[in-house]
Amino acid sequence: MPKTKQSSRRKKFDYTLDRKKLKKKFLKKSNPRIENRQIRHAWDERKSTAKNLQEMGLAFDPNRSLPIKKQKLLSDNKETKAPGNIVIKPYVLDQLQEEADRPEKDTKTLSSDLIEYAQYMIREHDDDFKAMARDEKNYYQDTPKQIKRKINEYKRCHSQHYDAFISSLAAPKPMDQ
Repeated sequence: MPKTKQSSRRKKFDYTLDRKKLKKKFLKKSNPRIENRQIRHAWDERKSTAKNLQEMGLAFDPNRSLPIKKQKLLSDNKETKAPGNIVIKPYVLDQLQEEADRPEKDTKTLSSDLIEYAQYMIREHDDDFKAMARDEKNYYQDTPKQIKRKINEYKRCHSQHYDAFISSLAAPKPMDQ
């Protein structure tokens, strides 16, 4: 096969390129960013991935850390040596465990329109979902099950707000004379 035109051409040095920036860009792409903050701070660029994880007390290869024992027909009482995992950076494990133990916040919220819609339906119809479905304010023509799901979502996401709303409905209204 014939050679391409570029391969036969004389190589010229490109003075417009910044070699330092190119090297940094290449290194950044070749070493991806570690998302976990604790692992990123404890990471040593000069060591291999397996060595770094071993020092932190984490497993690089789960098959090696928790091997599946094979059954033997003749039981030989030979003890296998466990790999000597010396944890040099135990604080990483402690921080990861502490982060995992924290309860996750439920950040889901509902739109103000949906909250207003749910409050209107509860105010007008209490727990009669069929009447809610026939209501003229049911613009999206939700079925009774869909309305029930939206109200339950409102109860779950804004429980304190919902309790205050229900208590305001139960409070006797002052009579004007």
